[in-house]
Amino acid sequence: MVDFSIIIGGKAGFGIDRASVIIGRLFNQLGYRIYIYRDYPSLIRGGHTFSVIRVSSDRIAAHRSKIDFLLALNQDTLDLHRDKLKDGCFFLYDPELVKVPGQACGVGVAIGKILKEENAPEIMRNTCIIGALCKAVGIDAKTMEDVLRKEIPRELELNLKVASRGFGESRELTRVEPLVRERLPVVSGNEAIGLGLVKGGLNFYVAYPMTPSSPILHFLAEKATEFGIKVIHPESEIAVILMALGFAYMGKKTAVGTSGGGFCLMTEGLSFAGMAELPVVIVMGQRPGPSTGLPTYSSQTELHFVLNAGQGEFPRFVAAPGDAEEAYYWSAAAMNIAWKYQIPSFILSDKNLAEGIFNFDINSVEPIKEENPLLWDKTSPYKRYLNTESGVSPLAFPPEQGAPIKVNSYEHDESGITTEEPAMAKTMTEKRLRKEKYLSGELEGYKTINVYGNKDSSTAILCWGSNKGVCVEAAKNTDLKVIQPVVLWPFPADRFRDELKGVKTLISVEDNATGQLARLVKAFGFDVDEQILKYDGRPFSVDGLEEELKKWTRKT
Repeated sequence: MVDFSIIIGGKAGFGIDRASVIIGRLFNQLGYRIYIYRDYPSLIRGGHTFSVIRVSSDRIAAHRSKIDFLLALNQDTLDLHRDKLKDGCFFLYDPELVKVPGQACGVGVAIGKILKEENAPEIMRNTCIIGALCKAVGIDAKTMEDVLRKEIPRELELNLKVASRGFGESRELTRVEPLVRERLPVVSGNEAIGLGLVKGGLNFYVAYPMTPSSPILHFLAEKATEFGIKVIHPESEIAVILMALGFAYMGKKTAVGTSGGGFCLMTEGLSFAGMAELPVVIVMGQRPGPSTGLPTYSSQTELHFVLNAGQGEFPRFVAAPGDAEEAYYWSAAAMNIAWKYQIPSFILSDKNLAEGIFNFDINSVEPIKEENPLLWDKTSPYKRYLNTESGVSPLAFPPEQGAPIKVNSYEHDESGITTEEPAMAKTMTEKRLRKEKYLSGELEGYKTINVYGNKDSSTAILCWGSNKGVCVEAAKNTDLKVIQPVVLWPFPADRFRDELKGVKTLISVEDNATGQLARLVKAFGFDVDEQILKYDGRPFSVDGLEEELKKWTRKT
């Protein structure tokens, strides 16, 4: 198996993120599978930012602690990451900006000199070092040019010239041989979510920018004409959720995107959706809190917030995908479920999934198509909240002749007329909650829990969301079982119980300090024996998690 990693680093605002994607696409062009993790401070300019590009002959969705190449665009990058190099000399740098302590080492490329001679802007430092990397790993100049032509929309010829100069001043350190295999598209988790929403019939996407969900807004806005959708950026998160509910009232399939801080402002609107039975999809991109917390880093801290948000009792659907394919599938499914049951649906994401870069294999995704909601038959008198067996009432949308369409945040009768009569309040509460029973039954036909690794192992890892990738790979190397619930509400307790058969030791792996999934499964009578928790905003590395798992397995 071929497996190596690259870090490129520099100051925030100098195009490190874009450069890492181009590097990933270079190796993707050679037939390799990639995963990219981005690390950056909450600064527009300044501060240290870097990306880890992992390249493998196998599918991957996590990074490793040690790296094979270091591309240092400033001194901080070399100082902070040189100790991660497997070979201490496999790094590229600009001698004008980076001083190498001790014995001369690495490959110096006169990036500053090249930019001056070509009259190129500072941001093209990354283009120059990409050219140097291509030479260092044996990527030919034509492949480099082909990828750059696809990836660089502006000042292409100057970028090509700068990359070629960097290529010429570098030297080959090793050779990465191309693989003869299918090349898979490269997408971010956010892009996969956006594509899934469109697959589910999205009409409107409404969002106020908030990391790590902002890129969905940017992606869908850029593609709005192509996808035939409308994308709106209102003045606040309160406006976002209320506008989305207005669109739902008009029969338009709508999704919103936010993070924990923005969702705080949406919770009253969420309760409105619960009472008025208005469907909406909410993409919740988790990041560390409380309050502003670590705004550009990741966590899994909003599970119980999402499960319990809003006053009163009403059904909801919550899915936490673990990779690009799951993000695509469950975003489409969430739209279908929201409209079929007229409830809020959540896609619980996090920075590691949302901004991670993955290969995407559409052929591995189970078929899913847009479903139509239950509509009024236009013969019987219309009652917006008709009390049906399933709790789901037929929909009509204004303007509809002969159908007074009343939605109400106050308790109401079947016609939507406000009431405080106790028997009707009880009837309507039971009607709304009855939907969850029917939704739970339908979800038995979905793959709500995934199992990987050694399925006969008596020790299992319990994980959710973006920890899927690191847990699956670590379990493969430690011969353990992985249980990954994707649907977290309504929680598939019976299926979870089936997957625990033969398991004597259950170890939860989460990016939070309190074991939120462990707490959830305990509410259904399942005990977790050990918790491996990380809450510094950074993801688990494969080798780091393996060491933690080995500590526990040695105890047993």
